[in-house]
Amino acid sequence: MSESDGSGGAGDLDRLVRHQLADRLYHWTLATSVIVLLGTAFLPIAGFKFPWLEAHWIAGIVLTVIVLIHIVRALVWQDHMAMWVGMADLKRSVQSVNWILRRRSNAPDLPGKYPLLQKLYHHGIASVVLTLIGTGLVMMVKIDTPFWQRNPYLLSADTWGWIYVVHDLAAMAALALIIIHIYFAIRPEKLWITRSMILGWITRREFREHHDPDQWQPEP
Repeated sequence: MSESDGSGGAGDLDRLVRHQLADRLYHWTLATSVIVLLGTAFLPIAGFKFPWLEAHWIAGIVLTVIVLIHIVRALVWQDHMAMWVGMADLKRSVQSVNWILRRRSNAPDLPGKYPLLQKLYHHGIASVVLTLIGTGLVMMVKIDTPFWQRNPYLLSADTWGWIYVVHDLAAMAALALIIIHIYFAIRPEKLWITRSMILGWITRREFREHHDPDQWQPEP
């Protein structure tokens, strides 16, 4: 593939890898399992009656497995520091605010692969999902599965009450975060990111406009 000299041309349309296939499969499996979990949790409350329990706990197991795989992959094979919030991110956020308020003439510095808001969203949804998984796995002892029989007396009534409260609050937080995620994913100026999560690539022009090559160099 040809290189662009920065002045525009055919090289701007070169495709660069933003998300590997494994990462895209993880993202969409996570999205599907969370949507199934939220649907089976909230639709019965809204009056839609169906046998939701089995689909709910199966989706929870799928979510748990893929999150564990993702954690191992991120720590062993990926650059987990790419999601770390550092001083450079805070500096760019201050630059962005000053630029929006017309207190700065130059545009903010470009980030690496992930800007600050994406990092914060990642950490927020990670905290919520891990809370759902932790409380959900404990709650599974109260239902019959092919692996064990229910034991609703494992914990005291007060303890179960707190587990339900934390689980339900995390579920509502997950619903709010997903709505925010979908809103930004379909905004016209963000469609190039959404496409990269579907097809895996961005153009060289998009890379040059949104990323600092000194902090992230994607594969062609």
